[in-house]
Amino acid sequence: MTDGARTATRTGSRPVEAATHCPYCALQCGMVLRATGDGVEVAARDFPTNRGGLCQKGWTAADLLDHPERLTTPLLRDRPGGELRPATWDEALDRVAAGVRDVQHRHGPDAVAVFGGGGLTNEKAYALGRFARVTLRTRHIDYNGRWCMSSAAAAGNRAFGIDRGLPFPLADLGRADTLLLVGANPAETMPPLMRHVTDLRERGGRLIVVDPRATATARQADLHLQPLPGTDLAVANALLHIALTEGWLDRAYVAERTTGFDEVRRTVAGYWPAEVERLSGVPVADLYATARALATVDRAVVLTARGAEQHAKGVDTVTAFINLALALGLPGRPGSGYGCLTGQGNGQGGREHGQKADQLPGYRRIDDPAAREHVAGVWGVDPDALPGPGVPAYQLLDALGTPSGARALLVFGSNPVVSAPRAARVESRLRALDLLVVADFVRSETAELADVVLPVAQWAEEDGTMTNLEGRVLRRRALREPPAGVRTELAILAALAERLSGGGTPLPADPREVFAELGRASAGGPADYAGITWDRIDADTGVFWPCPDRDGPDTPRLFADRFPTPDGRARFHAVTHRPAAEPVCADYPLHFTTGRVLAQYQSGAQTRRVAALRRAAPGGFVELHPDLAARIGVTDGVPVRVVSRRGELRAPARLSTAIRPDTVFAPFHWPGAQRANSVTNDALDPVSGMPEFKICAVRVEAA
Repeated sequence: MTDGARTATRTGSRPVEAATHCPYCALQCGMVLRATGDGVEVAARDFPTNRGGLCQKGWTAADLLDHPERLTTPLLRDRPGGELRPATWDEALDRVAAGVRDVQHRHGPDAVAVFGGGGLTNEKAYALGRFARVTLRTRHIDYNGRWCMSSAAAAGNRAFGIDRGLPFPLADLGRADTLLLVGANPAETMPPLMRHVTDLRERGGRLIVVDPRATATARQADLHLQPLPGTDLAVANALLHIALTEGWLDRAYVAERTTGFDEVRRTVAGYWPAEVERLSGVPVADLYATARALATVDRAVVLTARGAEQHAKGVDTVTAFINLALALGLPGRPGSGYGCLTGQGNGQGGREHGQKADQLPGYRRIDDPAAREHVAGVWGVDPDALPGPGVPAYQLLDALGTPSGARALLVFGSNPVVSAPRAARVESRLRALDLLVVADFVRSETAELADVVLPVAQWAEEDGTMTNLEGRVLRRRALREPPAGVRTELAILAALAERLSGGGTPLPADPREVFAELGRASAGGPADYAGITWDRIDADTGVFWPCPDRDGPDTPRLFADRFPTPDGRARFHAVTHRPAAEPVCADYPLHFTTGRVLAQYQSGAQTRRVAALRRAAPGGFVELHPDLAARIGVTDGVPVRVVSRRGELRAPARLSTAIRPDTVFAPFHWPGAQRANSVTNDALDPVSGMPEFKICAVRVEAA
C-alpha cells in the first residue's frame, strides 16, 4: 500500500489514519497515526529507513499532542519583569509588528534577527528565510542546525561540491563489508538505523567505532577505538598514512576522479602510527587493523557524526576522513562511500532553503549574483534589495542587545537557553533584548524569557515535507486540526508579513503553495527540488534530491560518474591536527564532553514532558571513571560539580568504565543546575562557525 493510499482512510471529512513520519531525529522513521476515542495511537510502518521499527521516543510521540502543558493561546508580557498573560492573536501579532517597526526605526533593518530550528518542515524553513530577507530586510538569520551539521556540510561542499548528509540510500550500510562510525552512537540516538548494521553483521561485515566512550554502539563493534577527545583528525591522518605505506590506495580512482592528493600525501607522511598512539591513546595495532579493514574489502563506508564535528576544527576533522575515503576510492560506488549522520529531524532540508546565514533556497550562496537574481525573481523583489550574508548562530546570539548586534529576536523551533554553548551568557544576551518573540507549543526555557509567545501546531496537525538524512524528501501528513487558538508557523509568518508589508509577492500560508514556490526558487541550485511534488512523493517512498524535472529521475546515489564540481573531480584538502581550543591545566585537569541519551532529544523541551521518557531518563548525570571517582572521593549517585571557566553544572555521579579516566561526560537535555551547556566552550570553527561542544577543560568535585 502506498503512502497516498493510507491517507485516504477517512470518516467524513476527517482522517482516522495518516501515514507520516516521526517528529524527532533525521532518520524520520515511517509511522501511522490513528485517531481513537482516547486520542492518537502510533503504529510502526515498514518504511525503507526504519523497516517497521521505532524507538521509545517515536512510540510515545503522540503523548505530547494533548499534553496539559500545551499552549493554546498567545502570551504577552506587559512590562519588563512582569508575568506572561494570555492575549488574543490580534493583540499578540500587533505587538510583534509594532516592536519590529520600533526597533528597525531606531536601529536599522539588521537590528531584528531570526533564529530557526532544524525540526521545521521544508516549507517553514523556506518561508522563514524569505520572511527574514524580504519582509524584515535583515541579514541576521541562522538556525540551530549550525550546531549540528555545519562542519560536515562545509567539508562536503569543499570536497564534493555539494552537501547531502548521506549521498547514498541508507540501505547501502547493510551492503558494506566494513562500516567505520566516527563520533556516532546510533544505538541510542537513532536505534532503528541499527537494523542496517545488523544486515552488515549478518553478511559477515565488520563494525568499527571511534568514540571516547564505550557507548551502546561501541559495545556492539568488532573493534572500538577510544581516542582522547579532540584527536580524531590525527587518527584519520594516521589511517591514511598506513594505507599509503601499505600500498592500499585506489590509485586509478585518485588519478581519474580527484585532485590535490600530492599535498595530502606529504602531510600525512608525518602521522606515524606510533606518534598518533602517543597523541590519541589509540594503539598502533588498532590503527593498522582499522586501515586494513577499510582498504582490503570490496565495499566500505565511513560515517562521521557530532563527536567528530562539534569542534573548533570540525571541518578539518571531517575533511581528514573524506580524504581517507577518497584515497580508498569509496565515494560513488554502491555499498561504499563517505557520509554524515544528520541529527535533527529536518537538519538536511532546514539548511537547504534559506535558514542559514549565507544561503538562499536550493543551497545557493547568498553572495552569488546569479543566485540572488534568480531567487529575487521568484520573490518579486529587486536583487539589490536582498541583504547580504549574516553571521553564524553563536555570533548572532552572542551579540544580542549590544550596539553591534540585534535588538529584537524571533525564535522558531529552537530552545537556545538550553542548547547553546556557554548557555548562561546566551541567556543573559536574550534578557538584554528590546523584544524577544518565541513560537513554540510549550513554555520552553527560552519561551519563559519572551515578551511574546505564540502557540504553534504540532507535527500531527500540519501537512508539509521533511528531508531525511539520505536526502529523501518525505511527506508529513496531518491527522487532525490544531486545537482552537493554535496556528501554524506558516500562518503566523503570513500574518506578520501582511502587517509589516515588506514588499514582494504575498507570503502564502498554505504549505502546498509554499512547496511549489520552494521548487521554483530552488530550480537550478545544488539542492534542486523543482521536479518534486507532493503527489510524486505520495506515489512512492519519497523523492531524492536533486530532482530538476517532474518527468525525470531523482538521485538516490550521488557521484556515480562525476562530482558536482567545475571539473567533475573531488578535491583533497591537506589538514593537520591541532590541540583543543582549551587545553587541560592544573586548575582544570579533565576533559569534558557531551552527548545524548536514548530517551531524550535535543534540549528536552518535548521529551522531558513525556511521562514514559521521563521515567526512563529522569535527569542529568555526570559519567566518570571509577578511578577518577576514587581520586576525588565520590561514589555512585553522589552529586558532583563540573566546573569550567564559563560555568558549572551539578548532577549525580554515574560511575562507569565506559569512559576514559581523563574524561567526564554529561548529556545536554536538561536545564537549570544540570545544564551541560553552562560548561561548554564557545570557541568556533573558523570555516563553519561550529562551537566546540565536544571538549573543554574542567574540574570535578563533590557538590
